[in-house]
Amino acid sequence: MITSAQMRAARALLGIDQRQLAAISGVSLPTIQRMEASEGTVRGVVDTLVKVIGALDRAGVELIGDNTPSQGGGRGVRLKPVKPSVPA
Repeated sequence: MITSAQMRAARALLGIDQRQLAAISGVSLPTIQRMEASEGTVRGVVDTLVKVIGALDRAGVELIGDNTPSQGGGRGVRLKPVKPSVPA
């Protein structure tokens, strides 16, 4: 649904800290901190995830899943697939 890296990147794009994300999403600061500290996909109560994703969306960030086209037309950043390293 959303990765911890996406949450941190979304905050960075918006120029907000964890406390501000907690405030706009209606989720506690410790919950935001736990979500961002997790590895890979954020796990938690679905309602909490929906609140955070909704807050980021209202603030102007589109979260894009793997192999999903962007719905927006604005500028953005997307991770490329990781390619295997070739020894030099």
